Amino acid sequence: MDATDTLIDERALSKLKWRCRRGLLENDLLIEKFFIRHEATLTIRQAKGLSNLMDLSDNDLLDLLLKRKNPDQLSDADSQACASTSEALEVLNLLRPAASGAVTALV
Repeated sequence: MDATDTLIDERALSKLKWRCRRGLLENDLLIEKFFIRHEATLTIRQAKGLSNLMDLSDNDLLDLLLKRKNPDQLSDADSQACASTSEALEVLNLLRPAASGAVTALV
């Protein structure tokens, strides 16, 4: 087992949750759902990917989460690099809402 596949400990999880607080409510809601579903199985690798995504601006993050953009379409090279790591891409797929979306559930 690779060390990055080890589960993160409670202290690291708490720090990561604090770091994931965002300025846009939409991002916060998607991140909160991610933690509800995955916090018990979150690995060091996934925590690194999530941390990479948290380096993005709120608007870039939301564009990625809603599939309005892919990492290579972000405006600056630093953002593209943060969002294009294998860890970030793995977590991005876990963060994105299901295809049916919340809108369908409200109708």
